[in-house]
Amino acid sequence: MTEPIIHACFEPQTSTWQYIVADPATKAAVIIDPVLDFDPATSTISTETADGLLALVSEQGYTVERLLETHVHADHLTAAKYLQSRLSADDGARKPQICIGKRIGKVQERFARRYGIAKDEYESAFDTLLDDDEIWHLGQLEAKAMHLPGHTPDHMGYLIGKNIFCGDTIFNPDVGSARCDFPGGSTADLYATATRLFSLPETYTIYTGHDYPPSGVRDAPQARSTVADQTRHNKHLKTGTSEAEFVRWRTERDSTLAEPRLLHQSLQVNIRGGSLPAPTDGAGDRLLHVPLKVVGGRAW
Repeated sequence: MTEPIIHACFEPQTSTWQYIVADPATKAAVIIDPVLDFDPATSTISTETADGLLALVSEQGYTVERLLETHVHADHLTAAKYLQSRLSADDGARKPQICIGKRIGKVQERFARRYGIAKDEYESAFDTLLDDDEIWHLGQLEAKAMHLPGHTPDHMGYLIGKNIFCGDTIFNPDVGSARCDFPGGSTADLYATATRLFSLPETYTIYTGHDYPPSGVRDAPQARSTVADQTRHNKHLKTGTSEAEFVRWRTERDSTLAEPRLLHQSLQVNIRGGSLPAPTDGAGDRLLHVPLKVVGGRAW
């Protein structure tokens, strides 16, 4: 079986792994979970990270056919729409499709209500909604979409060759598992998802969506581990961990976690597939909503 070329690109501000995956024979490629830079101190968006992906695509001579999102991220803004505009702007190139799992509609509706986003701003944000276990071809390679719920209900992973890109499902063995306390998340579902991933052949490679290297254990982020590594060493989910034990621990742990730093900005941009709100005036400012909580009495 021919294996893909995989470029793992780490974005340190959000500890996110982005991937460019290509067929070596045809140079057809996909980009998985690209990051749009956001500075919360100045509310400024920039494209340095995404431009780095574009430079690598150009350098390698790839044709990007799809931009794959694993889910609506709560910790970084997606660069999918920006990349699509750039990749289809030159020489009349065919527009790469922005893809996500078919359950995205319920997620969009939930967060559109929370942030006051009109339906016409998000209903056509994604070009392709992928079915569970849907198969397509990346050049001469076979790719498969896998529903991997738990972290979020809509979460998808992508199996290409002997490699599964699992997003925010499980992390490297010394980090463990993802939180499940977002709306629709489920510790029981995450346990079932991990069991499914761990049933793949031991030599298959699992590429994670983030890495947070444990202090004093290792310094450099790593993108991958094998199924064998995970089943033997995952600190939360290795072989022998019962569902009841995991559900109890994960639920208790999640109750202590703060919300992600870029939660509100990420969700509002990501349900739009990376499109930004329209400018509000001639200055070009675009507005995102930030919820306020009032403590200690009535609002005034």
